[in-house]
Amino acid sequence: MKGLRFIGLGLVGLSAMALSVIAAASEEAPAELVAELTQFCKEIAAEEGTKGKSEDVFVLECVNDELEAEGYQKLKSLN
Repeated sequence: MKGLRFIGLGLVGLSAMALSVIAAASEEAPAELVAELTQFCKEIAAEEGTKGKSEDVFVLECVNDELEAEGYQKLKSLN
């Protein structure tokens, strides 16, 4: 019985962690971070090219990739 109770508590803990990760992924990124990532992605576009995309599209995709990796919501535009 102790073993089942331990497994049950473990599952509850994992569920709580999963919910906190999902909640964190829905947070909007701070404006300062978006500005920094935008500048970073513009530098990449200038140095490495945009892979045939317009600079605006490339930078938005780049920023969104970085935001997603940090657990933030993606942006619809950079304006």
